[in-house]
Amino acid sequence: MEDLIMKIAVVTDSTAYLTSEEARANDIRVVPIPLIIDGQSYREGIDLTTEDFYARLKTAGSFPSTSQPPVGELMKLYQQLADEGYEAVISIHLTAAISGLMNTVRQLAEEMKDTIQIIPFDSHLTVKMMGYEALEAAKLIQAGDDLETVLTKLTAYRDTFNNVFVVDDLQNLVRGGRLSNASAFVGSILKIKPLLTMHTANYAIEAFEKVRSMKKAKLRCEQIFADDLSHLDYPVRAMVLHANDEAAGQKWLTHLRELHPDIEFELSYFGPVIGTHLGQGALALAWMQDTVKQPL
Repeated sequence: MEDLIMKIAVVTDSTAYLTSEEARANDIRVVPIPLIIDGQSYREGIDLTTEDFYARLKTAGSFPSTSQPPVGELMKLYQQLADEGYEAVISIHLTAAISGLMNTVRQLAEEMKDTIQIIPFDSHLTVKMMGYEALEAAKLIQAGDDLETVLTKLTAYRDTFNNVFVVDDLQNLVRGGRLSNASAFVGSILKIKPLLTMHTANYAIEAFEKVRSMKKAKLRCEQIFADDLSHLDYPVRAMVLHANDEAAGQKWLTHLRELHPDIEFELSYFGPVIGTHLGQGALALAWMQDTVKQPL
């Protein structure tokens, strides 16, 4: 009976790109990821807006880098949650394949086990896709599910996510070391629009196809999406994400809505930390189970 009344918190990081309203309304705590531009450190979403970041990116003297949140800040947050009466916290973060944050959370879970139960949950993703995992966790907790049930449902939900990215070029991913199979694609960086996905065996960002134009790349994404839809036994919702090109994102979104009028689409974006690795002009199509139409 204890789990039924357990007070459970949800923590995620700033690469979930939740709005402040979404985080506040669902009592989700957001840990900012630090970003370093020309030696100056900024906390994503606090010291630096997405618009400011892309403006600075054009004039930056060096390639921006990212780092993990200070361990002390994470410990302070978990301690604060314990002080507020939370017995457990589901800490949902960007895929361990591109960040060491999950390992840090795992270490803190062991160090603070006598203070609060910390459950590290690897999203296998990032951006608003991860944001939906955090929102779903909060919704399940609010509905009264116990900890084990929340984690079981959240894991099943995570397995429904799929995605395909188009980047203008691979330079940022290669320079940032975030492309797991870069060597197979680097030779023709300037001539292609590579397709990438995080829907891989280890949830890393991998390039899987070379396409000669952005138009053809988006068409290929649409084909992959349609093919996947034909195999699914649950309704999906989908999103288009853009890196500082809202007009291009909105145009593609409108086209996709025409192709799939029965699917709920939304427009999202790549904020500073993820935009650092993908570069301006990147677009993505992501989809997952629609838990409004078919709850977990």
